[in-house]
Amino acid sequence: MNKQFPPGLFVAVYLALVREKKVLLLKRQNTGFEDGNYGLIAGHVEKAESITQAVIREAKEESGISILPGQLNFFHAMQRFSRNDRVYLDFFFSAESWDGEITNREPEKCSDLNWFALNDLPDNIIPYIRNTLQNYLGKSIYFSEQGWQGHPAR
Repeated sequence: MNKQFPPGLFVAVYLALVREKKVLLLKRQNTGFEDGNYGLIAGHVEKAESITQAVIREAKEESGISILPGQLNFFHAMQRFSRNDRVYLDFFFSAESWDGEITNREPEKCSDLNWFALNDLPDNIIPYIRNTLQNYLGKSIYFSEQGWQGHPAR
């Protein structure tokens, strides 16, 4: 399946599950991207799928929980130039309620699921995820650009 939508631009979604001032992070493994570092529930938006549908699908696929659209809170968008010369438009959401028990549904891609204090994130967190979670805490920056230094404008 072609996950580029629209052509030339990759759209990704991220979900920060938050409870008691802690966020759920997933430690990546065997993915070829930031393995050994913590990130959020995340994935590409697939063709003919809305951004909200993608967040809900990824939450179910990666952690086994069910989320309704009304439980999602948008908090940040980012245009990102990745190390593999792809351009991403990333949408970040948070949720403080969901249905089901959180489980690691992709152990081949995730070596750890753990809760971390939002103001004390691990050293081995993906840098742009750290920056975005700091935006979540401040709730004042809703858009950012990442990775464009030294790259020509596209």
